[in-house]
Amino acid sequence: MPRKFDRLLTLAAAFPLVLLLLLVSTLLFALPAHAQEVTSCQARNLLPEEKANNPRGYAELEAIAKAIPNGDHIFWKVEKPGHEPSWLLGTMHITDPRVTAMPPAARDAFADADSVVLESDEILDPKEAAIALFSKAEYSTFVDGTTLTALLSPEDLATVNAALKPKGLSVEGLNRMKPWLVASVLSLPSCEVSRKNKGALFLDMKLAVQARKAGKEVLGVETLAEQFDAMNKVPLERHIKSLVGAAKSVDKINDAIETMINLYLEGQIGMIMPALGMLGAEVEGSSEFEKLMILDRNRIMADRGAVLLDRGNVFMAVGALHLPGEGGVIELLRKKGFTVTPVS
Repeated sequence: MPRKFDRLLTLAAAFPLVLLLLLVSTLLFALPAHAQEVTSCQARNLLPEEKANNPRGYAELEAIAKAIPNGDHIFWKVEKPGHEPSWLLGTMHITDPRVTAMPPAARDAFADADSVVLESDEILDPKEAAIALFSKAEYSTFVDGTTLTALLSPEDLATVNAALKPKGLSVEGLNRMKPWLVASVLSLPSCEVSRKNKGALFLDMKLAVQARKAGKEVLGVETLAEQFDAMNKVPLERHIKSLVGAAKSVDKINDAIETMINLYLEGQIGMIMPALGMLGAEVEGSSEFEKLMILDRNRIMADRGAVLLDRGNVFMAVGALHLPGEGGVIELLRKKGFTVTPVS
């Protein structure tokens, strides 16, 4: 099968950090005016075509996804004896109106909840997010004299520069910046940047703002500094591979995210990672990334979230890729004595 994506599995795994990447890209880069005017991603869901052209492979994909626990819903009811029921929503951290609309049951639960729990409540204040990013220089920049031009081969340097050029940027101009930040800029569709620059809120931010306006308590299960710490623990070699992969795949990112959105809207979050793999994503070396950015954070979310969910009538919303699997937040909450059931 031709490889339609190069290392986009890493992008999928990193998707829970898109809320930070959107913020960082706005803080650090002034994109050209024509990029800000793009409102349509002009993207297509690749899975129908794949299903028609490769029915056997698609059947295998469905079987793999079906075997992943808790991978077929994005909204869940969380209960424990003696406590008022709470709710858990898997989110995508983007501004696409199809995503931010939320399922009707989730909208109702959110409206009635006493408090709202997000990955980080610091997103309510962009200044706090900027402080978190720049509180340690090593979060965003090389502090030991390392440069991107030295880390990239001549061929890869040309590839990354070609991808950055339409945005009015170059590797030389970003030479001391951490590769994951540069990759994030390449991985953001122009329509997403445009909507955000026009004031659209990604789902988690929308929930935070609406909750605050309604007088609800807004809480977080992580700090932004902890998220940046996790990102910086990923080996530098992996970050460089992801940067080059993002540059090679820059013209395919819209289709990748559109495919993910369609699976999300169908509740098929367990199929997202396997689907990108079937479509040609590079999976080499992703296990360490998954541990640092998904599994380790799942345990933090479940441990801290459980304490807050014990209050009852809590609406908790975290990245959808944190929910499914044996090491996902749902299974971890069950091990803590909660009954977690899907809501259609």
